[in-house]
Amino acid sequence: MSELRVLVYQLARDEAELAAVQAAYHQVSRRLAAVPGMLGNELLRQTHDPSSLVVVSRWASRAAFEAWEAGAEHRDDTAPLRPYRDDRAGTPFAIYQVDAAY
Repeated sequence: MSELRVLVYQLARDEAELAAVQAAYHQVSRRLAAVPGMLGNELLRQTHDPSSLVVVSRWASRAAFEAWEAGAEHRDDTAPLRPYRDDRAGTPFAIYQVDAAY
């Protein structure tokens, strides 16, 4: 069983939206802190395009992530960030399994 990374892309078109994304990120993170299998998360901002952000969450396993995602709280937990999802690339998220790490 290997760790999983879930990337959810966010868009902040101006400073007000950036502040809103940051506030929503902290709200969501507090909600997810007690979710079994959630190891932590980060909010990253692209250096070449400051309007582009990504929330990267770390999960103990794919099963842990899928159990949370299938649960009733999933949509409520992440609702504050949903208005800022960035779908310019066609999909606002990506899921990666850790294949190797040092």
